[in-house]
Amino acid sequence: MVACVLPISAQKPVQKGKASYYAKSFSGHKTSNGEILHHDSMTCAHRTYPFGTKLKVTNLANGKSVVVRVNDRGPYRQGRIIDLSWGAAKKLDMLTKGIAMVTVERADRIVVPFKPDDTEDPMLGYGFEDEDDTEGDPLIPIWMDIKELHQKQMDDILSLEEETTEDSPTEDSTEDDTDPFAEIDANPNSSRVSAKRNAQR
Repeated sequence: MVACVLPISAQKPVQKGKASYYAKSFSGHKTSNGEILHHDSMTCAHRTYPFGTKLKVTNLANGKSVVVRVNDRGPYRQGRIIDLSWGAAKKLDMLTKGIAMVTVERADRIVVPFKPDDTEDPMLGYGFEDEDDTEGDPLIPIWMDIKELHQKQMDDILSLEEETTEDSPTEDSTEDDTDPFAEIDANPNSSRVSAKRNAQR
């Protein structure tokens, strides 16, 4: 048995044509991929895009857009390129006319800029300088900033300790500076205690 392989035509980046929508009475029916249709869901029917593909649909009459997910096949009427759920058609403000001229383009290939989350290693991240700053490397490793900040904190602590040491009196200034061992070496047979005792007699 020879398998028959149908050629898949390349999708146009932007399709332009008429859009229609499911009536509310279709809620509860099964779509082509087995899901249950609900009128408030942001889904659509398309003839060629794979199930699960996200499409951005723009109403050319008012500029309103909505992102829907493909879960059904159709429409099969000439000139129509997409069937929208009732909820999606409501957001496009096309319920009154029933049919609207729209553009359809893939929305799941759009790359959205993101901020790295806190779970990433901060030592591997980068901080960005202003684009107007032409001096230096625009990419500054974060570990260099951390090292510089740590060094500044240590310098502040050391300078504070030096100021405290200079202002406070030293322990040696309140005591006798004489070396007690020098007196003992000079007269090994007497001590301060014995001298004081002899003076009291």
